[in-house]
Amino acid sequence: MSRQSFSLRVAVSAFAAAAALVLAGCGSTVTGTPLAADNAGPASTAPTTSAGSPTTTSAAPTTGVNKGGSTDFQANIGDCVQLGGTTDNATIERASCGSQSSNYKVVGKARTNDQCPTDVDQAYYETLNGIETGALCLDIDWVIGGCLELGGEDPERIDCSTTTAIEGVQVLAIERNTTSVDDCTQGDQGYVYDERRFVVCVTPL
Repeated sequence: MSRQSFSLRVAVSAFAAAAALVLAGCGSTVTGTPLAADNAGPASTAPTTSAGSPTTTSAAPTTGVNKGGSTDFQANIGDCVQLGGTTDNATIERASCGSQSSNYKVVGKARTNDQCPTDVDQAYYETLNGIETGALCLDIDWVIGGCLELGGEDPERIDCSTTTAIEGVQVLAIERNTTSVDDCTQGDQGYVYDERRFVVCVTPL
């Protein structure tokens, strides 16, 4: 079994993904820590199994983490954005959630990116004189039934009938209150968010 990860190159952003892709039915868990181009990322931890039964939702949970901080780019928790650019020159724009241009959802705000939950997919932060002034904690804008290409520099929405995807997935369900991909009743893979206890169930394209 090989390590599964994807790398996102986004400027002034720290890829803090601790979400691990695990295969259902395997006896082991595959974990990986995707890193931004500057290789700044947290150490991954193996997820633990939940004893409680999962609950299916239609959208990924938002944490509501608001630890302060200030960014010139204004966004509220629950807003979606299109994040791109490079490590030294990030671009961020508002986008309608679930739209072709949306690739991330704001799930929290913090003074520094290391105050975001450890399992967020990305953090956009701004600095003044080398000191962080604020961060937006971001998860991929997962849409049930939608498809994403995760093999590029940034997540990108794609047509589910595409045959040219490198790491294309279709989102089938989002299970709450669990850290086990075995709780995915649909799909054979999942992205585990162990701190906030949910799994995005997917099938590869």
